Amino acid sequence: MMLPSWLSWLASLALLVWHMQASAAPPRTVLIGSDVAEIVAALDDLEGVVGRDDTSQYPAAIAALPSVGYLRQLAAEGILTLAPERLIVGAAAGPREVLAQLEAVGVEVVRIEQGTSLAELPDKVLAVANAIGRDAEGEALAIEVETDLARLEALREEAQGAELSAMFLLSHSGMTPMAAGRDTAGQAVIEAAGARNAFAGFSGYKAVGAEALVGVAPEIVIATRSGLAGIGGEARLWQLPGLAMTPAGRERNLIVCDDQALLGFGPRTPATLMALHAALHSAGDATVIEEGCWRVTS
Repeated sequence: MMLPSWLSWLASLALLVWHMQASAAPPRTVLIGSDVAEIVAALDDLEGVVGRDDTSQYPAAIAALPSVGYLRQLAAEGILTLAPERLIVGAAAGPREVLAQLEAVGVEVVRIEQGTSLAELPDKVLAVANAIGRDAEGEALAIEVETDLARLEALREEAQGAELSAMFLLSHSGMTPMAAGRDTAGQAVIEAAGARNAFAGFSGYKAVGAEALVGVAPEIVIATRSGLAGIGGEARLWQLPGLAMTPAGRERNLIVCDDQALLGFGPRTPATLMALHAALHSAGDATVIEEGCWRVTS
């Protein structure tokens, strides 16, 4: 039996509306890289986001999503279980072969090339905004970031000639604590906050012995919240061989920072670096700055 013409017309209209709604729905997206995830969240565009990588822990809406693993050690199988249509990946994401496999099966992979450079942060914001169709919001956020970076540079210039010698300590549970040398995110944040890296004499992250610690004599230790927990807390920190014989150890000078806010090189990083600058140049008060950096006094 044929449908009446008016009913057939209504059915066709309903089908057309359904197709329009389906096509308007945002693609199922997985975000790889804490910087990318924070920028997307800051642009208020989490609709359609169905997954993240292990490093993406902020904000809570991101942390609540299922993880597909560590951003440098991705596996296509784990990502495909979320049936993504699109991946937005940071510069450190890989392996490249896995990303190529995903593209080969029809997943769009959007690469954000800007990495862990403060100077690249505004361009990174604009690149992510362009990828998700939030150009106007991205331009506004990039201006905010540029303003914070300009304020940070002014603070750093004020501190020239009076830079403290700082040690950035990297640690995770079960690993030997390591100091940040040249060409590391640790050195980048030390210098951006107006201090001098005590271990600029070597490249990368290295475990350092008592003799090396005493030799460079750091005046202050900078650690992340999770890094300090990985050591076993502040009391265990000062028991590291040789640290008690340094100016930092004798005075118990320690600054603790939120991991992702400081090292994620996302929208919060400039403000967190200003908090680090304030903590470096404080009189020793244990002032906590939410999601930033604070000096710990014993």
